[in-house]
Amino acid sequence: LDQRCPVSSQTFNTSNVTKLCPDAQCLFAFYGGETAYHKYLVVLQFFNVFMFFWLANFVIALGQVTLAGAFASYYWAFKKPEDMPAFPLFSAFGRALRYHTGSLAFGSLVLAVVQVIRVTLEYLDHRLKAAENKFAKFLLSCLKCCFWCLEKFIKFLNRNAYIMIAIYGTNFCTSARNAFFLLMRNIIRVAVLDKVTDFLFFLGKLLIVGSVG
Repeated sequence: LDQRCPVSSQTFNTSNVTKLCPDAQCLFAFYGGETAYHKYLVVLQFFNVFMFFWLANFVIALGQVTLAGAFASYYWAFKKPEDMPAFPLFSAFGRALRYHTGSLAFGSLVLAVVQVIRVTLEYLDHRLKAAENKFAKFLLSCLKCCFWCLEKFIKFLNRNAYIMIAIYGTNFCTSARNAFFLLMRNIIRVAVLDKVTDFLFFLGKLLIVGSVG
């Protein structure tokens, strides 16, 4: 029993709780954090944030692999539509869940680690706003910029690795390596196509918003 709050302790002792439940204890949730829950509260919050990023990235990766598999089943079909599956989207989704779950989990794990580091840096930057240490602010700004660039690069590489996974069925590391070297061999073409597709997506968004409006 916590002796710092004698009223609660006396109330607990005079009640019949101990008779109904002999293992009952009088623990305080505040003003000290004596319970295991409050002792590891920061660790649990950090775990929740990490799992949120991991699961969100896994769902995005699953969608990307499913779409890539559906497009590949049409593109690589020798005779269309005879060689195409009856339901290409469901077939690609089933292949992704059956054969590529580990690759998707590993790729999303790498991205989740970088995102958690970015969130930690943002939290430290928020805590150091009132500080007058210019060097610490400069160092945090550099780290935030570096990890932002790293996150964008990993997202781009993961997306292309998932396409290689859907086409060839290789694991994540092999697919990422093949996708990286394929992009490096066609860097100009990739840059041009990336800008063209961004422009087409922008036109599509304008068309949808205009139609709904």
